[in-house]
Amino acid sequence: MANEGGYQQAVGPRQVTLVLGGARSGKTRRALELASAFARKVYIATAEPRDDEMRARITRHAEERGSTWRTVEAPLELANALADTHDAEIFVVDCLTLWLSNLMHAGRDIEAETQKLLTALETCAAHVVLVSNEVGLGIVPDNALARAFRDAQGRLNQEIARVADVVEFVAAGLPLRLKG
Repeated sequence: MANEGGYQQAVGPRQVTLVLGGARSGKTRRALELASAFARKVYIATAEPRDDEMRARITRHAEERGSTWRTVEAPLELANALADTHDAEIFVVDCLTLWLSNLMHAGRDIEAETQKLLTALETCAAHVVLVSNEVGLGIVPDNALARAFRDAQGRLNQEIARVADVVEFVAAGLPLRLKG
């Protein structure tokens, strides 16, 4: 039986879902809803607690998820985190935007890391829900680094959307199905 998001509970074919949206649009809440019917859930966190506000945010989000979730921190090694099944039925990756920012900050090869992620998504036995910001709807950034990030995020979202079974765009907490 499928839950509200179209997932097969515990049985059925593996599915990759991309949930896009702006900041505070409800995309993480939507990703968690899609995973709610599963017993063995793994939350892959890409945020790094670089300041007090981010540490508090990470703690609050972990408390909101509750004890039914296992959390794996993967600020850079996202493909490796997906390769280790952790006995998961479903992974929620939150979020690709911070992962990309971390990669750029670390001077990693974005194209190579994207390819590793795409391979991991193809071989992962569990369902995967990836959360990502849509950053291309606003004005053109006024500096080269911000423009490079926006462009890289747009390319990453397109690559993930290409391989995803389902793509949703969330605005004001409301999901709009774009694919699948």
